[in-house]
Amino acid sequence: MRISLNWLTDYVDVRMPASELADVLTRVGVSCEEIIETPTDVVLDLEITSNRPDLLGHIGVARELAAVTGEEFRPPKIAALPTEGRVEDLTSVEVLAPDLCPRYTARVIRGVKVAPSPAWMVERLEAAGMRSINNIVDATNYVLLEYSQPLHAFDYDKLTENRIVVRRAAGGERMVSIDETTCDLDESMLIIADAKYPVAIAGIMGGLSTEVTDATVNVLIESAQFDPLTTRRTSRRLALMSESNYRFERGVDPVAIDTASLRACELIVKTGGGRLAEGIVDVWAAPYEAPEVAVRPERANLLLGMDTPPEKQMEILERPVSYTHLRAHETSLHL
Repeated sequence: MRISLNWLTDYVDVRMPASELADVLTRVGVSCEEIIETPTDVVLDLEITSNRPDLLGHIGVARELAAVTGEEFRPPKIAALPTEGRVEDLTSVEVLAPDLCPRYTARVIRGVKVAPSPAWMVERLEAAGMRSINNIVDATNYVLLEYSQPLHAFDYDKLTENRIVVRRAAGGERMVSIDETTCDLDESMLIIADAKYPVAIAGIMGGLSTEVTDATVNVLIESAQFDPLTTRRTSRRLALMSESNYRFERGVDPVAIDTASLRACELIVKTGGGRLAEGIVDVWAAPYEAPEVAVRPERANLLLGMDTPPEKQMEILERPVSYTHLRAHETSLHL
């Protein structure tokens, strides 16, 4: 994961040289493989282990750094957006495979202008190793690299009946992905469809028939959670890889899905104009329930080989509590 220092400092103050920052992260299990200096930025290439998918975005790394250093954590403050119309009057979502798609959300923005992205967004995407496409697609990729939540933008007017159906593929169905790969589908695969046809391989890649183009004026924004194992198997079977499936295979935050969607809409309206429909279509099979975790201070000290008073342990665990979208599902800790 390539982390831009310019980008990272939006969310946490970094008061040390890049080399020292790399050492600090390495000491807490986030190995820095390389420090890359550009004319305008410093980029840290971090090796993220499979059990830390939250660190596949700049916000997750900033939150980790805030916990380590005690610096204030500043997640994005999403501005209130003007709305027009109601989303439930414009689209609907039907999830026929809730075991493979625990949560699917959709928002609609009408009247966008597809254009090149602003220089600041292009610079940050490129620093993280992603090329710019246009302001709509770039906004979704920006949020992917920010929240570690993949999203997808459909051309709303190309969706049959303007609605979404999440289902298993039927044997013999075929779809051409946005990279022009012909995908032969089967019943083991989860797809996003409209009223008639597949329009995306769930968690992996969108379809060519509904991609955002220069002619697009209305978009439907998908933000969802997909089964990691099914995503992995489908990706391997179709030989189709993306930044999205890399994250879905490792797991995404089911509660942050709504926040990430709203953040993408904010960026789209900021860079491409348009009017956001009020509300969100949210199909959530089983809303998240936060677990309660018992912490034994003496056992923790024994495992760590160091003596940390119970009060200090709690202070360390609770440092980044300003992460607003986590407040709804913070894990309860008991000593």
